[in-house]
Order: sequence, then C-alpha cells, then structure tokens
Amino acid sequence: MNPAPSNPPPAGPPLVGGNGRPSVFSAELRELMRRFDDRPVSVGALLEATQGRGYHLGLILIALPFVGPIPLPGFSLPFGLAVTLLGTRLALDKKPWLPERWLRRELPGHALAKLLGATSQIMRGIEYFLRPRFGFVPNHAVFGRIAGFLIALSGLMLMLPLPLPFSNSLPAWTVLFLAAGALGRDGLFFFAGCASFALSVVFFSLVVFGGMAAFDNLWRLVSGGI
Repeated sequence: MNPAPSNPPPAGPPLVGGNGRPSVFSAELRELMRRFDDRPVSVGALLEATQGRGYHLGLILIALPFVGPIPLPGFSLPFGLAVTLLGTRLALDKKPWLPERWLRRELPGHALAKLLGATSQIMRGIEYFLRPRFGFVPNHAVFGRIAGFLIALSGLMLMLPLPLPFSNSLPAWTVLFLAAGALGRDGLFFFAGCASFALSVVFFSLVVFGGMAAFDNLWRLVSGGI
C-alpha cells in the first residue's frame, strides 16, 4: 500500500497562494484595471467581473472612512443605510441588490482606474493579516447569515447622528472585519467582527443608560427648584 501523500491537494479551488496567504483579491483588482483598459464600465459589469465579491469590497470601502474615533454625522446616514440594505440581503441569504439605475451607471475609465488602484492598495494592507482559518465558518451558510445580520445592525448604529467619539468607529470596524473575513475566508476575522459588535452594543447601551440617568438627574434638579 502506498503511503498517503503528506500534502494532499485541497478540495475545490485553492484558497492560498505559495506564501500561505489567501488568494489575493488586490491582484485581481489590478488585473481588472488592465482588462478594462481605461474604458467606461458600468457598475453592474464591474460587480459581475468581481464574481459577487465586489459587494463585500464595497462594504469595506464604505466602512474605512469611519474607523477613526471622530464621527462623520453628515455622511453616516446615507452610508449607514447602504450598509444596512446590503447586510439585510446577506442575512436573508439573498443576492445583494442595488437599484437597476445604479447598476447601469457607467464609471469613467480614468476614474475607474484610480478607484481600482486605490482599493487594490487598501486590500493589500488588509490581506496581510488574512489567512484561511476556522474553515467551518466560511463553509457553513449560517455564519454568513449571522455576519449579514450583524452588518445590518451595524449600519443602523452607523446611521445614528451622535456627535460622540467612537460612535461611528465601532460599527465600522464590525463591518470591516466581517466583510474582510468573507473575502479572505478567514473565520478569525468573523469572530473579531462579533467581538467588535459586542463592544458596539456595550458602548451604545452605556450611551443610552448614561443619557437617561443624566436626564433624570437634570429633571430632579429642575423640578426640585420649582
């Protein structure tokens, strides 16, 4: 009997390259930049070329401006709404949806080249930490639904017009971890996203209960002086 090979081939398409890191999406973005060759491309065609993963990349790009401690109230409402819509579709295990007129909108060739180049650089930084870990997470749809549910709730948190430090950043980190984990098939990033969501819940709970306590004390002070 021949001995079993020490390194059996993985089932399905390879998830890692020769250096042990995930199949780099940033390289695929650079290839798209060469393929489209500075010609106008519709949003729908771009998403189709990314084989559906463009939605997770879009979530990452939406979340990135909000990861700093300073909130962006003027921008959090529309971007939070987009995150909520995409997260809800993922939670329902349905294909992410965008209005048809958005999908038909064409991106100018030079603008698309800059967009793909910038997002490729961002993804290179994220991919440095990504590895296929905890394979039961990406291999079971229930975890994808949980991630979508947490993303949708994080979008709602992002929409809250609170001028408080970290009111945007904690939900944004949740979206970033979960979306990056889905792209890189990294279960550790899924658990990091869950931990970030738990911190978000604690933060907003403290804000709510702290606000109620402050209002109660103010009411007692005002009513006592009347």
